[in-house]
Amino acid sequence: MSEIRVWVDGRLVEADVPSVRALDHGVTVGDGGFETAKVVDGEVFAMSRHLRRMDRTLSGLGLPPADHDVIRAGAAAVLSAGEPIGFGRLRWTVTGGAGPLGSDRAGSALTYIVTAGPQPEPAAGGAVVTVPWTRNERAATAGLKTTSYADNVVALAHAKERGAVEAIFGNGRGELCEGTGSNIFVVVDGVIRTPPLSSGCLAGITRELTLEWCAAAGVEVREEPLPLDVLLTCEEVFLTSSTRDVYAVGSVDGRALASAGPLTATAAEAFAAGAARAGMDP
Repeated sequence: MSEIRVWVDGRLVEADVPSVRALDHGVTVGDGGFETAKVVDGEVFAMSRHLRRMDRTLSGLGLPPADHDVIRAGAAAVLSAGEPIGFGRLRWTVTGGAGPLGSDRAGSALTYIVTAGPQPEPAAGGAVVTVPWTRNERAATAGLKTTSYADNVVALAHAKERGAVEAIFGNGRGELCEGTGSNIFVVVDGVIRTPPLSSGCLAGITRELTLEWCAAAGVEVREEPLPLDVLLTCEEVFLTSSTRDVYAVGSVDGRALASAGPLTATAAEAFAAGAARAGMDP
């Protein structure tokens, strides 16, 4: 039996049993948004922030707002469906509901899918590679967490084939942008820097908290446009994501870096201290 617990439109279902309509617009054209949040000892981290980001995604897609109470009910159902998840992820997806075979919408009710399952805790650090494809910072979906993730699937497979854990995109202006499921930070001239949201990157929740908690700790982090080739000369690199927190990068395109340089360690400490103060719903 799968370890993944699944809830669709108000009911728990087996993970390997069909439970979403074939003509759901999320299936036919990827019309929907999703969120992934970390689960620790059966509790969800930063769920309120993730819900607010989903509001922005659905608004950007032109879909009606999701019912947060429905999502929370689904989360409670999957998290209580077995033993507490020590470490894992909760994911909820909201789609445009039933639709035609094309891009038009039928105005039907939204589809709600909530899943949860355990996963191994992340390693201490890993390698990344840049990819030959770009993020379109002017796309209609720029900065939205949509279910249209094929670009990320292709890029991450490219990275894995090269022994890396993440793929890094530039944007159409030749600037550093983001990973497939992470935001990226670099250290240049002794200062932590990260691409601004205008680069087309996702407004990551862990990115947001890292910025807030580094500021609270007196650690300077600058949001500024950076050329993609900054990765050739920067002193340190780290990623942020929901299940990795602050994640040290040990090499970029084969160029070795300190796997946890001093400012990476400082950012990780600021994040851990902030999380300890704020609890599970910062």
